[in-house]
Amino acid sequence: MSKNPQIPSFAEEKKLAAQGYQLIAGVDEVGRGSLAGPVVAAAVILPSRIKASWVTEVRDSKQLRPARRELLSPYIQKVAISVGIGVVSRKVIDAQGIVRATRLAMKLAINKLSPPPQYLLIDYLLLPEVPLPQKGLIDGDSYCFSIACASILAKVTRDRLMVRLDRVYSGYRLAENKGYCTEEHVAGLSRLGPSPIHRRSFQPVKYLI
Repeated sequence: MSKNPQIPSFAEEKKLAAQGYQLIAGVDEVGRGSLAGPVVAAAVILPSRIKASWVTEVRDSKQLRPARRELLSPYIQKVAISVGIGVVSRKVIDAQGIVRATRLAMKLAINKLSPPPQYLLIDYLLLPEVPLPQKGLIDGDSYCFSIACASILAKVTRDRLMVRLDRVYSGYRLAENKGYCTEEHVAGLSRLGPSPIHRRSFQPVKYLI
C-alpha cells in the first residue's frame, strides 16, 4: 500500500462538463486477476459538486484498507445520481476470456444506470460495443474521482460476495484472499482441487484439473 497515494480529482469531469456533458459515469472493475469467483464492475454517475468531508478520503480502492472502503461505499451510493453493478461469472470468464468478460461486466453495470450516462470515463479500457462517447484512462482509478468511486463500489461488492462464497466453498480461505493467488489459497487448491467457482482457464487452477 503506497504511503503517498495520488488524490483523485474532478479534473476530467470538469473538462467534460465544460463541453456540455452533465451525466458522466465513472467505470471500473475488480477481480481480473483472481483465481476464483466473478469479475465485478461498477458504474457511478455523481453530481458535479459534492460537499462532504469524506470526498477527500476517496482513493483507488487498492490504496484503501477494507474498513475504509466499507465506510466510503454507502456515502458514495447516497450521494450518487445513479449506480450500476455488473457481475460476470467464472463460467463466462473461462468461455470468453477475462478481457471480454471484463467488458461485459462493465456494459452490464452501465446498462443499469438510470438516468443513463451521456459520457463514460473508464479505467484503462474502451467499450466499442457501448454506443456512447467515452475515454479510457490509464490508472484512471488513481486520479479520476468518478472512476475511483466506481472502484470502491466494485471492490466492496466483490469482497462481500467472496466472503459469502467462502462459507459455501471452505478450505481455500476465500474470505481472506478474495480468490487471489496466495500461498494459503494454492495450498487449498492442492489439497482439495478446484471448486465450482475456480477459473479453469487460469494457472495454477488449470494445472490442477
